[in-house]
Amino acid sequence: MDVTIKHLPNEQTFELTIDGHRAFVTYEIYDGALDVRKTLVPPPLGGQGLAGKLVKAAYDFALEQNLKCIGTCSYAVTWLKRHPEYQGNESSDFVEGGCAIGKHKQ
Repeated sequence: MDVTIKHLPNEQTFELTIDGHRAFVTYEIYDGALDVRKTLVPPPLGGQGLAGKLVKAAYDFALEQNLKCIGTCSYAVTWLKRHPEYQGNESSDFVEGGCAIGKHKQ
């Protein structure tokens, strides 16, 4: 499936919309890294690989900006483990099975 992913840098979000349903990842940049904080794909869009495409877009952007790839969102951490070429790690905020609710506290 060919999808158009939009980067909204002011909102620190990558998103796509299909049939009126919005899927997205949010991120924060700190300490020289891009941290994927949350991944959300609504049920009508599930099972199409869209979360992976969104996470990949975010981490490709990180590499373009010479940032490390880290994840707080459990999906993003699993994705990084499956793609060792991104040399990613869990963030200090990572909790198994969850995503971030608030901002990273330094």
